[in-house]
Amino acid sequence: QVHPVESGGGLVQPGGSLRLSCAASGSIFSAYATGWYRQAPGKQRELVALITSTGRIHYEDSVKGRFTISRDNAKNTLYLQMNSLKPEDTAVYYCNAQPPNNSWGQGTQVTVSS
Repeated sequence: QVHPVESGGGLVQPGGSLRLSCAASGSIFSAYATGWYRQAPGKQRELVALITSTGRIHYEDSVKGRFTISRDNAKNTLYLQMNSLKPEDTAVYYCNAQPPNNSWGQGTQVTVSS
């Protein structure tokens, strides 16, 4: 019913850290898997990380060892801790189910630049 609201993005230098939050709807959290997506200008939206209802976690190769996904089911909130950020991480970050439904939020901008 209500679209997710992503927050926590900003401008950071390479090597810096950010913690993203997603206040999501019950329809998103009722899915088998929930994840973070990102989209750079002119590029296709891609799945970055996901977490299943049983706690299994998967990461896209480029973020392994740097990003950590977690969720608070009682609060319908999804998190993404991002460390050792690189310029290629620059994108708008979104949360959604996996596979995604059509209830996208506006995302939160992450810019990594010196």
